[in-house]
Amino acid sequence: MQNSPKNLYKKLLGLKGEKLAEKALKNQGYKILFTNYVTPFGEADIVCKNGDTIVFAEVKTRSSNKFGTPAEAVGYKKQNKYRDIANYYLKSNGLDEVEISFVVVEILGDSVNIITDAF
Repeated sequence: MQNSPKNLYKKLLGLKGEKLAEKALKNQGYKILFTNYVTPFGEADIVCKNGDTIVFAEVKTRSSNKFGTPAEAVGYKKQNKYRDIANYYLKSNGLDEVEISFVVVEILGDSVNIITDAF
């Protein structure tokens, strides 16, 4: 059932959310470096810069709060995955003394909430 209507809806909802998140981050002055950055540890939705800080952004899109807020879906396991992705990015790019940050971008309908220093 990989191509079921429900899975297609979720994929389209996620893509819409990522585009809204990218636009919101740009509007806040972030410079987008990569979208859907793939590593052996998983994929980061957005890698960007805010000043001299490298920012790793997880985008969570929901159509309602029925099952909690989008940010509540970013648990300990996802946070650890993002830490591994960040370490991989830094080592792959020869970056040692660089400040990093993790943000969660919540998308609920057309509403966007950027949670800085999320974890």
